[in-house]
Amino acid sequence: MSAANDDTALPGLPEDEPQVDRRAFMRGALATAASLGIAGPALAQGGGRGQQPQAPPRPLGNGEPPAMVFQPYPGGTGAYLERLARERGREAFERATFTVEPWSGPVPATEEEIAFLPAHRLSALVESRRVSAVQLTEIYLNRLKRLDPVLLCAVSILEGPAREAAQQADAEIRAGRYRGPLHGIPYGLKDLFAVKGTRTTWGSKAHQDQVIDVDSEVHVRLRDAGAILIAKLATGLFAQGDNWYRGQTKNPWNPSQGSSGSSAGPGSATAAGCVAFGIGTETQGSIVSPTIRNGLSALRPTFGRVSRYGGMVLAWSMDKVGPMCRTIEDCALVFNVIHGADEKDPATVTAPFRFDRRADLSQFRIGYDDASPATVVEKLRELGAQLKPIPARPVVGNISGLGVESAAAFDAYISTLPPQYVDSVMAATGRGRGAGTPGAATPGATTPGTATPDSGRRGGGGGR
Repeated sequence: MSAANDDTALPGLPEDEPQVDRRAFMRGALATAASLGIAGPALAQGGGRGQQPQAPPRPLGNGEPPAMVFQPYPGGTGAYLERLARERGREAFERATFTVEPWSGPVPATEEEIAFLPAHRLSALVESRRVSAVQLTEIYLNRLKRLDPVLLCAVSILEGPAREAAQQADAEIRAGRYRGPLHGIPYGLKDLFAVKGTRTTWGSKAHQDQVIDVDSEVHVRLRDAGAILIAKLATGLFAQGDNWYRGQTKNPWNPSQGSSGSSAGPGSATAAGCVAFGIGTETQGSIVSPTIRNGLSALRPTFGRVSRYGGMVLAWSMDKVGPMCRTIEDCALVFNVIHGADEKDPATVTAPFRFDRRADLSQFRIGYDDASPATVVEKLRELGAQLKPIPARPVVGNISGLGVESAAAFDAYISTLPPQYVDSVMAATGRGRGAGTPGAATPGATTPGTATPDSGRRGGGGGR
């Protein structure tokens, strides 16, 4: 073959396809390989005995997605459609219009009464300008600063940015630019989610000064709706349990017990009236468990309904994001803002969401198992729901999958640990090297995919 033929189109491509310069293609490939620490000769020669020595493989970062997108939803991913719609200046999916019942009667007399109001009632107060966003923000900031030393529910209290956002919200509302029911409502975000200019610790002492220069998608959507972020709330170490580097997050109704986890901070802070609502995550129980422990309402959405972009990865095929609130209506209010496809999270889907506060429960089939509280099952039966028992199912395979995925997600962190420490963790958990999960920063601390000796005791532990 002559040199001239090397620059022709690749065989098999239609004639109207863009022509490929093979030399330019190889130069680009070699440059990319070099940036990844792969020697050029090794790339050119491929595998086998002739391969030249090369640098060790670069560890995977926590935010690097797998080669294949996990999406069990039969309609497929909505992320591509979301991008196409945005490029054409259209909404990618229909978002329900939410209205809240107007406030009637006097404003609650005390700050504590206001603090414990559901978010949708706070919304009515703010929209009618009977309570300002600045007043609400100060109420919740003061409660956070007073109660956090006992509850250990907050990682970072964002006083300056919160006050600035509250002043902006009040100015917009006075000018008639009301953004919707979450405008001027203070909330807290689980400290797995990045927010520019703030620490994102993942509950880990080794990451307590970590600042990620990204705004997570859930934060962006809430910010655009006018909600005010006042705190990054505690998560169990690497999204497990309710223990983190400052200690155990407490249940405000019984501080001798833990809040359960790993959405321990959102559970504790919302129940204690320190925020109007919280955003939590769940891989296996981390929204449900603290919701039960702290007496809240929450929505653990179907996989793919809410973007996880900007959040710590524990397991790509299991991680979910949802609201933790004081009432079901609050959950619907928040979910209506945060759900929907996002091209930055390819697993997200476009699907409708409707909330009917007066729904006829006789039209619903509700499953329950032997562990379901009898009083709840009986109440649902009284309300006319069709109850269906669900038999127990094996979970061993799912747990094993979590260990494998979390090991990959924390590949870079594991690479910084002493080999003997990784070996000791693998031995303690019955796993061999290469099949286990990330180690912690200090001996005795929990590791993703494992449990501490005290998990589940004193109300602690909980989900992942």
